Amino acid sequence: MADIHTYDFAGKRALIRVDFNVPLDKETLEVTDDTRIRAAIPTIKYILDKGGSVVLMSHLGRPKDGFEDKYSLRHIVGKVSELLGRPVGFTDDCIGEKAFEMSANLPAGEVLLLGNLRFYKQETAGTESFAELLAKHGDVYVNDAFGTAHRAHASTAVIAKFFPKDKMFGFLLEAEIKSVDKVLNSTDKPLTAIVGGAKVSSKITIIERLLEKVDNLIVGGGMAYTFVKANGGNVGNSLVEDDYLDMARKIVEVAKAKGVNLYIPTDTVIADAFSNDANIQTVKIDQIPSGWMGLDVGPETSKACAEIIENSKLILWNGPMGVFEMEKFQKGTKDVADAIVAATAKGAFSLIGGGDSVAAINLFNLADKVSYVSTGGGAMLEYLEGIELPGIKAIREDVLV
Repeated sequence: MADIHTYDFAGKRALIRVDFNVPLDKETLEVTDDTRIRAAIPTIKYILDKGGSVVLMSHLGRPKDGFEDKYSLRHIVGKVSELLGRPVGFTDDCIGEKAFEMSANLPAGEVLLLGNLRFYKQETAGTESFAELLAKHGDVYVNDAFGTAHRAHASTAVIAKFFPKDKMFGFLLEAEIKSVDKVLNSTDKPLTAIVGGAKVSSKITIIERLLEKVDNLIVGGGMAYTFVKANGGNVGNSLVEDDYLDMARKIVEVAKAKGVNLYIPTDTVIADAFSNDANIQTVKIDQIPSGWMGLDVGPETSKACAEIIENSKLILWNGPMGVFEMEKFQKGTKDVADAIVAATAKGAFSLIGGGDSVAAINLFNLADKVSYVSTGGGAMLEYLEGIELPGIKAIREDVLV
């Protein structure tokens, strides 16, 4: 693989796989969150400044059968141009005659955005002939889309073989890898992981992997009630996965055997309905009455978690502590976010990853006060689990056509 820091881009077309799969307003089709576009700007600007031209390719949404206007990347061209500070050319196809003509004649310093890759089923199928056509748009391939690095798609993995020596990571993907590696491989202690979210079943692999690494593991969100019930507690109508009670008990045993401080919430904010207008009260988490459900952690838990977090050197946060989307049940998640910010200010390295955690840190306007906010939820989780991501492997390995 090549190195973006030393590569000579002068007079070359850089074909960059970006992740511009951003949310659009359903009525106006305008970009409502430009985080992923902003994340790719440094790589694009750097290549332009080094004398290259840039051809961008991305997917948007999940079109079912060919072209659908609501998934056209033309809706984001204005936002990309605004953030880049220069006009961006666009073609609503990615392998059509016009697209090839535009990329072939793209002068240095200019940018072209290709049409949605997923208008072709060959993209997600990882079809080699489709990847070969896409490769014609560039002299060098740059993968800067961590959010899709866990997919063996044509534009994220297969295409790399057509650039045996001229392939590399962009600044974003490079930073993502370094951040996760820092959490997994650093000798700094203590390392604390906060794992929340709704279900134990979706986090088993990552929990098992983290138990090999962490000093503290804080469990939050809906999955906490499965642990509480597994320990004989009354959880009322709270979300519980009865099929995973034994697994929860096993996790507790493994944590104990490995000397990991596994923290399960001790109090909870409960409601008589899943609604922001519900009646609420705070009770011990193992004493939830019938007809009530736990929707957030209580103040006792928040205080204990804050103490653990603020005394940590490395922090990984994946998953909220409660239903933070509703104002009545967001305090536990906000308290954890505040504690992470406080620890970061004292010198800790903090990595936030996973859609809900990222949404929470952005909701509280704290993204700039933590060390790193990952752009790839599923990709980050798989990387943490020790899975070799196809988009990363394809860049690192030497494969000749």
